[in-house]
Amino acid sequence: MVFEIVLASTPPGRLFGLDAQTFIQVGAQLVNVIILAFVLSKLLYKPVGNFMKKRNDRISKQLSDAEEEMAKAAELRLSYEQKLEEVARERDAILGDARRMAGETSSRLVMEARKEADAVRERAAANVELEWERAQTDMRTAIIEVSALMSEKFVSLAIDKDAHDRLFDETIGNLEGTTWRG
Repeated sequence: MVFEIVLASTPPGRLFGLDAQTFIQVGAQLVNVIILAFVLSKLLYKPVGNFMKKRNDRISKQLSDAEEEMAKAAELRLSYEQKLEEVARERDAILGDARRMAGETSSRLVMEARKEADAVRERAAANVELEWERAQTDMRTAIIEVSALMSEKFVSLAIDKDAHDRLFDETIGNLEGTTWRG
């Protein structure tokens, strides 16, 4: 419709004319564009700008929060690694103490076992010595009894009563002067 008006106002044979009407129309359109730009800037540019600014701020805040979280995570990781190292040191210390205590206990038990074995050996040696002395005493007693029996039989067969008394007195006299060895 605007195009038909422009064509109707142009003289025949001419498509485009630079006359006052064209300048007035161009000026009116220019004013309309300026008004439209002003209205749109008031209605759309500032709200869109505010929206973009808020979006920018929100993204910036998310990025800064993410950086803070990454920093906290790095700190936690370092703290965790330090704690693991402390636990490893404590474990090594505890194991070292346990090994040392086990060595001491082992040494103590070996020493106690040696002392006990020595005590058992000493008791066994004392028992053997005592049994040896008892066996010697028993053997002496048995030899004396056998000798007495043999002497009695021999004397009763070979010697009369007077000779027997004389020999007995002699033997007793000899025995008084001798000492027994154990």
